[in-house]
Amino acid sequence: MKKINVAICSFGMSGKLFHAPFIDVHPGFEIYAVWERSKKEAKEIYPAVLSCNNLNDLLQDDAIELIVVNTPNATHYDFTKRALLAGKHVIVEKPFTVTLQEAEELVELAGKVQRKLSVYHNRRWDSDFKTVKKVLASGVLGNIVDVEFHFDRYKKDPSPKVHKEFAAPGAGVLHDLGSHLIDSALQLFGKPSAVFGDLRKVRPVTQINDHMDVILFYPQMRIRLKSGYLAKEPVPSFIIHGVNGSFLKPRTDIQELELQQGKIPGGAGWGKEPDEEKGFLHYEMQDGKVFKEKIGSESGNYMEYYNGIYNAIVDDAPLPVTANEGLWVMKIIDAVLESNRQKKIIEL
Repeated sequence: MKKINVAICSFGMSGKLFHAPFIDVHPGFEIYAVWERSKKEAKEIYPAVLSCNNLNDLLQDDAIELIVVNTPNATHYDFTKRALLAGKHVIVEKPFTVTLQEAEELVELAGKVQRKLSVYHNRRWDSDFKTVKKVLASGVLGNIVDVEFHFDRYKKDPSPKVHKEFAAPGAGVLHDLGSHLIDSALQLFGKPSAVFGDLRKVRPVTQINDHMDVILFYPQMRIRLKSGYLAKEPVPSFIIHGVNGSFLKPRTDIQELELQQGKIPGGAGWGKEPDEEKGFLHYEMQDGKVFKEKIGSESGNYMEYYNGIYNAIVDDAPLPVTANEGLWVMKIIDAVLESNRQKKIIEL
């Protein structure tokens, strides 16, 4: 099996939990280098790794084929552009970029240099999202008329990560948790015809918009995307109403917790939610029979994303998340920002 040498641009939470463990376990990848500015922690976990002091060390090393850009949002455009120009394939963390124009430039550049460019929308491989997708595909709900997705947290105090709370382009709940919600909506229901967005600062300690309420308009349906940092008792994260019934599902993927506990991806029971976190399905058949049942969750597995990346690089298979899909998330974000500014619905 061909080995692909990978460099990771940051070894904070994202690098330690969401990338390195999967790259390390995958037989087709090698954690070759990590860019560490101050703390040198990667070598303690992966003794063979090359610890670099700057980005140029990664870009100039011909042994590196794939670079993971998992640095603060404001750096995504510059670092991804430099990596593509250096001839590297790139995985860039969400949000793809800060602005729509930056995303468009990177999509065009990746095509010109013929390198693979993918956005790490890993929530497509969460157990809860996969379960919602399965229920929708079954068709039992009939035509969908109303949808509400939540990604809520309870954090009264500002994040210790300065770049997450400082009032700068790309900071705030829309680019952060909102990216996940938008991608989920696009994957399940396609592109909307119009967007309305309302952004607020709810916590008195913050400088960023920490509450969002977005409506996506479809011909026969509306999707509301909500996220905030003051939800002490969150509602179901997936609420779907169709002409035949409803499905409610909490956000309960356990992969992040398993990674924090040091578990190895792909082990026995990996990504399997507890039974008490099942979704609730309530629907009516054409003959009038009513069904109410708990739906067991699909297993989450972020390794499916990295399997797709490997196959795309080695066999030119379709990317698990394309740059154009990341671009569409940025189009929605751009429309939400404009809607919030003008206080009106924005046609797409």
